[in-house]
Amino acid sequence: MLPASVGQARRMTMPATSLTSSLLIFALCAGVVWFSGARLAYLADTLSDRFKLAKSLVGLLLLSLATSLPEVATTLSAAINQAQNLVLNNLFGGIALQTAILGIADFWARGAITNYPRKANHALEATLLVLLLAITLIITTTGETVVVFQIGAGSVFIALTYAGTIWILRRYDGSSDWIPVDLPDTQDRPFLATADDDKTTNHALILQSVVACLAILVFGLLLVLFAERIAVQSGLGTSFIGVTLLAAATSLPELTTSITAARLGAYTMAISNIFGSNLIMLVLVFPADILYRGGPILQGASTTVSLALSFGIVVTAIYLTGLIVRRKPKVGVLGLDSVLVIVTFGASLLAYYYVR
Repeated sequence: MLPASVGQARRMTMPATSLTSSLLIFALCAGVVWFSGARLAYLADTLSDRFKLAKSLVGLLLLSLATSLPEVATTLSAAINQAQNLVLNNLFGGIALQTAILGIADFWARGAITNYPRKANHALEATLLVLLLAITLIITTTGETVVVFQIGAGSVFIALTYAGTIWILRRYDGSSDWIPVDLPDTQDRPFLATADDDKTTNHALILQSVVACLAILVFGLLLVLFAERIAVQSGLGTSFIGVTLLAAATSLPELTTSITAARLGAYTMAISNIFGSNLIMLVLVFPADILYRGGPILQGASTTVSLALSFGIVVTAIYLTGLIVRRKPKVGVLGLDSVLVIVTFGASLLAYYYVR
């Protein structure tokens, strides 16, 4: 069940709906977010070409932030409503799911998607993500021992580590330590490209990107609202829903942008989009801790939270291995690392259900 304060807030802002209506509205909002996210990926790819920006940098800093807007709004809203479990399960439950999205995007790559990056910065992204996940897991396991103004020192340390991570990645982005692999960089652009796009001005493309971001934010928040409502109406509760349906709802922009990026051949942007989004999920703990007045938000975290962080480490480590091993076996059209990540994500759902 939702906390009373959250449930009351939802009832005041939205009219009552049946479970069937909630599911239909959820599906409608998902469709809008899907199209907006796909269009945003195309616009980001086009703008990166026009402004001569590295696609990995665009994915890490711009696309990941845009697709994380629903998570940002949901996290801060839940923290204001003092819904600790909803905040942590939504943030950390989405990490394994978003990483599994790369496995789904692998269906559209010509060869394993982790074969494509020409530089070691993606392996560095994965390494630093594992580091930040491990730090967060240690903090949640041991509990906050230093508290200042009801804010835990752990969340502050996570924020500082995130800032250092971004600084390192930006400095390293210009490196070319790895030898390029002879693989295609681009593919035919999908249906999202129109005949007039090549003639569209940069100003118009930026305006379209802003509109797409707003659509992702508004309809992404509606997805979250109805995911919470489905949690109550179905009787499954917010702990299980938080790491499954709610995490899936807020991760939908990452899904559509990553698949579209893979279809465009912008594989480095797809990978950085996912790793960048996962890093944002972790740093959001800090503002959530500021807004949560019940003490340090990481204190007394549930078993589900620790499981989510552990599975996040596992799936990221699998892709880190895939990025280092340049030529790897395939299972059908997927790289072996993608298959292992998808299987691990499936195992995580069973684990979440078991401890719910």
